[in-house]
Amino acid sequence: MTQVATISTTNWIITITALLVIIALDFAWAVTRRKKDTSMREATAWSVFYVSLAVAFGLFLSQWLTAREQQEFFAGWLTEYSLSFDNLFVFVLILTRLKIDKQKQQLALLIGILIALVLRIIAITLGKAAIEQFEWVFFIFGGFLIYTAVSLFMESAHKEEEQEDSRIIKFLRSRGLKPFTIALLALGMTDLLFALDSIPAIFGLTENVYIVITANIFALMGLRQLYFLIGGLMTRLVYIGKGLSAVLAFIGFKLLFHAFHAVDVHEIYGWHIPEV
Repeated sequence: MTQVATISTTNWIITITALLVIIALDFAWAVTRRKKDTSMREATAWSVFYVSLAVAFGLFLSQWLTAREQQEFFAGWLTEYSLSFDNLFVFVLILTRLKIDKQKQQLALLIGILIALVLRIIAITLGKAAIEQFEWVFFIFGGFLIYTAVSLFMESAHKEEEQEDSRIIKFLRSRGLKPFTIALLALGMTDLLFALDSIPAIFGLTENVYIVITANIFALMGLRQLYFLIGGLMTRLVYIGKGLSAVLAFIGFKLLFHAFHAVDVHEIYGWHIPEV
């Protein structure tokens, strides 16, 4: 059973208020900078800021939590932060496929992450047991990523790729939805799907809902800056196509392997399914 008794109502209010203020400032910054490209220097500075903020928060937890719970926060935050790299490669696929202007990507990422944050809190509230009922989704999501990876690998002519993207955007607009809106929904839902993997992982480290929520928030807050920090690598992967397809294929197979283990299938015709 989840534990919430160690956290007072006052501490909950202080924590949530402080995090909302930080998110609001980040949102305001993204809005004012939406017409400017995010430089590597700026992305690095913000990434360092959010990592430092998470570390400072973890150290400050000793004021109202035990040393064990403090360690659980750091373990949970590091787990969520490392798993967020999977999100980033799918994010770049969404934003480039929908041809979101580079200057609008910052705002799209922030809004998408805010949507994901709300969805994650709902998922955390439902609990680990409820989340595990949706493990079958990984078969669909993993298969979709592998299919997308194969499609990217097969695309060799940039001209053909541009024509295909134009048809997709035309179709979306004919339905009354702009690519930017589709991107926001896709970013949020993609992160929620990955949350079905990461949230049970952190629940395996701690049952304290306060730790689970704060670790997820700190991991998500730095995701937008992390996207632009490794933007150079991502740009090269998208430009080459085959590089991104390899990464997406790896993530797809990883999710499929996870799904098989989740339904207690550990071998297929004598072949042991690895745990990635």
